[in-house]
Amino acid sequence: MPYTFVEYSVPLYYETIGSGTPIVFIHPPGMGSVTFHRQRKLSSSFQVVTYDLRGNGKSGKGNKPMTMDLLASDLHELFNHLELKEAIVCGYSNGGSIAQHFALQYPHQVKALILIGGFSEVCTPLLYGEFFMGIYAVKWHGLSFLANVLGNAHGITKEEQQMIADYVRLSDRKRLYEMYVTSLHYRSTERLHELRCPILLIYGAHDYYVHAYGRIFQQHARDVRIVYVDGARHQIPTKHYKELNLIIRSYFA
Repeated sequence: MPYTFVEYSVPLYYETIGSGTPIVFIHPPGMGSVTFHRQRKLSSSFQVVTYDLRGNGKSGKGNKPMTMDLLASDLHELFNHLELKEAIVCGYSNGGSIAQHFALQYPHQVKALILIGGFSEVCTPLLYGEFFMGIYAVKWHGLSFLANVLGNAHGITKEEQQMIADYVRLSDRKRLYEMYVTSLHYRSTERLHELRCPILLIYGAHDYYVHAYGRIFQQHARDVRIVYVDGARHQIPTKHYKELNLIIRSYFA
């Protein structure tokens, strides 16, 4: 299994397949790299890179508490390990916050930014409620409860639901809790004007609790395009992978 070590001692699990323009996918808390198993089909046009954030999946948890600076630094070290000078960076849900922070901290390494169900801050009651449920689930119900919720929400088949749930159970509970809290308080809105790369926002047409954030990006960032996926809610990488892969190909292949 492919690993690199960040901060010299923390193992970071990753997978890479295909050739062409690199596209690096960042998962939300707990779900791990299997979130994007259906994006492996893009390997005919891109070098597809997926990885497990520290404390998630098959990666080590390290000794430091989770911060956006730390998560962005981990990704920077992965770029260096893979000798990626520049890549398209794609974050899904909370993973989009890490993608934004990476683009702000290491702008020379980001060719374009794709945010699936993305937001620059948590400032609406509906989104806050989603975060609160994740934090509550991890703190009071443990990983098995959250694993079943995420698996059932994202999987199309029973096998896919089980695969995702099993992967969530690999997470470190403390690190997962820290990730939720860190993402809840993260805010990039005032820095969006610093981004020089194109930004592609992909939202489910029925994912109403994040639609307002598209307007925030348009108000504060320079080069923003928004695509809505018909019939979709939030779980686009798994339940609407055909549309997602087609959108990515049409914009970047």
